[in-house]
Amino acid sequence: MDAALARAFEETWPAAEYADAGGFRVGRGLGAGGRVSSARPVGIWTVADIAAAEAIHRGWGQQPMFRAPDGDTALVQALLAAGYRHDTPTAIMAAPVSALADRDIPPLTTFAIWPPLAIQRDLWAAGNITPARQAVMERVTGPRTAILGRIDDRAAGAGFAALCGDVAMVHAVEVLPQFRRRGLAGWMMRQVAVWAAEQGATRIGLAVSRANAGARATYDRLGFVEVAGYAYYAKDL
Repeated sequence: MDAALARAFEETWPAAEYADAGGFRVGRGLGAGGRVSSARPVGIWTVADIAAAEAIHRGWGQQPMFRAPDGDTALVQALLAAGYRHDTPTAIMAAPVSALADRDIPPLTTFAIWPPLAIQRDLWAAGNITPARQAVMERVTGPRTAILGRIDDRAAGAGFAALCGDVAMVHAVEVLPQFRRRGLAGWMMRQVAVWAAEQGATRIGLAVSRANAGARATYDRLGFVEVAGYAYYAKDL
């Protein structure tokens, strides 16, 4: 990732607190998932720093976990040697705001709202966006919005977007299972683009599991391209 996208990736989905262990920065996620509960390289690290980061995790009562960028063979080998297991390969994708502004959104299909409505919180909770993950949104200090998606005259999808510099990052996209594969996620992403343009953003970024073929296909059709990737490496608490 370039520096602007990397900064947006971290600042629009922040941990509750951070602690440094040599060349690693460890996030305290308070149960909000791997993104905010992992250690990531921020400088030159040593094998001893891996143990120090693990100690911070254990002191916080969270699973020891690292986020290793694709291509960082030295870190991956060190983590495997320390007993960590590979998990959840993830792609980071980006697109120009203009790529998603090539058509009008059908009336009453999407809305950008902050703070989130109760129905949006219910939609998140029905998926994998637990209250602990929703609490991450409240920690964002920059411009932010919650996206509501509607289909068949009912609320069916929710997402979150936040701005850092000229990058709008998208997180927590959920569509109810019975309404998937009908294009709603695409319209929600186009609503993000409308909001992002109003905020002066020129790019939209997101992270998606490589195993999520349906979401990857949607983002491909919308003009997103993969720009980086990472995987988690974890061991039992």
